[in-house]
Amino acid sequence: MPSVVGLLEQHEFAARRRVDGLREEADRIQAELAAAELDWQEWVIARRRGGRC
Repeated sequence: MPSVVGLLEQHEFAARRRVDGLREEADRIQAELAAAELDWQEWVIARRRGGRC
């Protein structure tokens, strides 16, 4: 039978892995969002410039 400390360590390790994975995913999403926002702003600028002609 596993010890209480051993079970707590297993849960802590699993929680830490989940947090690390979610942080990596959040970083990836933040980078993707920044790129999409830049692309969108470029289209907004191009549309404004096209309307002036």
